[in-house]
Amino acid sequence: MAVGGRTAFIIGGTGQIGTATARHLAEHGWSVLIAHRGAHEGDPSLVELDVTSLRLDRDDTESLLPLLDGHDLVLDTVAYEPRHAEQLAQLAGRVGSLVVISSGAVYEDAAGRTLDTATDDESFPQLPYPVDETQQTVTEGTPTYGVLKAQLERALLEADGLPVSILRPGAVHGPFSEALREWYFIKRVRDRRERVVLAYDGISRFSPTSTASIAELTRLCGESPDRRVLNVADDDVTVTDIANAVMDAMGHHIEIVPVPGPPVDGIGSTPWSTPHPLVLGTARARTELGFEPPQPYRESVRGDIDWIVDVIDGAKRQQKTWQTLFPRLVRRYGADAWFDYAAEDAFLDTHPDRPES
Repeated sequence: MAVGGRTAFIIGGTGQIGTATARHLAEHGWSVLIAHRGAHEGDPSLVELDVTSLRLDRDDTESLLPLLDGHDLVLDTVAYEPRHAEQLAQLAGRVGSLVVISSGAVYEDAAGRTLDTATDDESFPQLPYPVDETQQTVTEGTPTYGVLKAQLERALLEADGLPVSILRPGAVHGPFSEALREWYFIKRVRDRRERVVLAYDGISRFSPTSTASIAELTRLCGESPDRRVLNVADDDVTVTDIANAVMDAMGHHIEIVPVPGPPVDGIGSTPWSTPHPLVLGTARARTELGFEPPQPYRESVRGDIDWIVDVIDGAKRQQKTWQTLFPRLVRRYGADAWFDYAAEDAFLDTHPDRPES
């Protein structure tokens, strides 16, 4: 049992957030139970810690709720819509602290623009820099990811007696990710590319959030239950900083070619390339709970690289491609189009800078 008898239950415990948090809590003396549907193996080394795993579908409320009773902390990494809030609201008075993962995608600007509705530079939200938790969130529209997350948040915050901490991360990264954005640069380094084009002069800012940062803030919320909303993010970095962090960690440097304005036929586009910054301010978490990211981005990304390189190399020995290994990366970001090197080279050969239109 854990020191002091502290227990935690993680719903969705084998994904990148659940895995990191289970380890972090166990290393801080918690006894951890993780529930999952069996779709992902997770981190097999967790068996060496005080972490127990069981198979359970979170939609099976009748089976789930009794298992949550009495835990000091419940973390839900897979709550996506209002019906999940209705389920979790039943935990009022039954658990010490509830932490639910939301998203920075809930924010909208004064004109009602959101990440979900952005299709070009004009429709991309222009948010304060940095954006804090008082910024308005989307209230209506097509039930997209951000809209459903915002509805989930409101329902949880309206539930009587529920000690819920809602965490809003940015671009999440960490080992055991199904869609590690950093693969954009990692593969280029492995392929020994000489140049990479970055749109918007390479100064786009889209907050990365390590799973280690989420795990630490979850622990702090578990130790200080309350009803709150908190951004969680790493240090403020540009897409150029991200590229350099990956290259430094892997020991191979690629010339960065910044070009002004948006991507040209996809060239220069990365998962962090945005016309306006989306930087999550973490002052509230720092002030209220003493939160500090465990590592700066350039250090935390090293674990991501080690993990995905090991997984990719293992898959290659089994004659599997990275696309079959990470189908969500392909579906979510169209990552098949990330590595059109012939088109990049043609662009650079003809246009050392962005051509006039």
